[in-house]
Amino acid sequence: MDYPKWFWLSDRDNFRYNLAFSGVFRCRYQSIMSRNYLPSFLLCLLITLQLSEQEKVKPFLPDFFAAYPQVRDLAMDADHREMYFTIESPLKEFSVIVVSRALNGVWQAPQVAPFSGQYHDLEPFLAPDGLHLYFASDRPMTGHETNDMNIWFVSRSSWNDRWGDPRPVNAPIHTDKDEFYPSVAANGNLYFTRLADDPQQKEDIFISQAGHGGYQDPEPLPAAINGKTYEFNASIAADESFILFTSYGREDDLGGSDLYISRKGDQGQWLPAEHLAGINSNRIDYCPFVDLERHILYFTSERSDIPRRYDQPQSLQELLNQFHQPAHGAGRIYFTEFRP
Repeated sequence: MDYPKWFWLSDRDNFRYNLAFSGVFRCRYQSIMSRNYLPSFLLCLLITLQLSEQEKVKPFLPDFFAAYPQVRDLAMDADHREMYFTIESPLKEFSVIVVSRALNGVWQAPQVAPFSGQYHDLEPFLAPDGLHLYFASDRPMTGHETNDMNIWFVSRSSWNDRWGDPRPVNAPIHTDKDEFYPSVAANGNLYFTRLADDPQQKEDIFISQAGHGGYQDPEPLPAAINGKTYEFNASIAADESFILFTSYGREDDLGGSDLYISRKGDQGQWLPAEHLAGINSNRIDYCPFVDLERHILYFTSERSDIPRRYDQPQSLQELLNQFHQPAHGAGRIYFTEFRP
């Protein structure tokens, strides 16, 4: 973890910072020799409160995911019987969607999903009914000449049935630009990420509304969500009452890509997005998935708790233990309590 320059107090402040095993700093007052002790004490208290807030974020199944170089994009059914996620190569050249099933409450070793393993597949999303799974893929698509990312889906008749063959979403969304990160509301409305139509903007989040005649032409979400920076990887609530997404380059971000939330107002309008304080890190935080029934937010983060230096020389085993902890800079799944 990179600590901001203002974190470190001067020697004359006579405060000692001990790094507990959990990675949370405790501030212990030793002696007060300076008349400037009060500002230092208040600063210490502020740091302690901030780190206590961050302690609410925990690695999800760290031992389960430890064997894989990069992990992202969690999706689970409502009963926690199936878990889909993406495994990427170390440099992210290739990615595959895998599935794990729970047996007596224990997640079993994952297998490549029956529709994945050949092309660059990622970002699985289980529809609220659990019978449709959407994902992004660069697989060939009839009538589409460019080799870009598009939105695909598979269907099944029941949870016990095998997924059918992948098909591109039957919506007017596929262009020569990449389409990413599908998320579908209970009414069928499809949300996804694409490069903005406005050249002054970056990536934006779009909606293609489901109607009786099929999907409508996609429209970008309003300025309450899409700004002049990057907005991507949105997760829509089943009832569309809120949307979680990632943005990069905003004034309040922490240095990577941060998670934000926008809620619907009384008139059905999207309210200005808010930064999810206490959850984001100074690395990339993205790919949200919400279990509303259990009040849990899952997300992917590339945060790192490995320091740039140590107080004293470390043994090789001590360093390897640090390098193999969950927060070591590679993509991992985290979770925290969430009440929108």
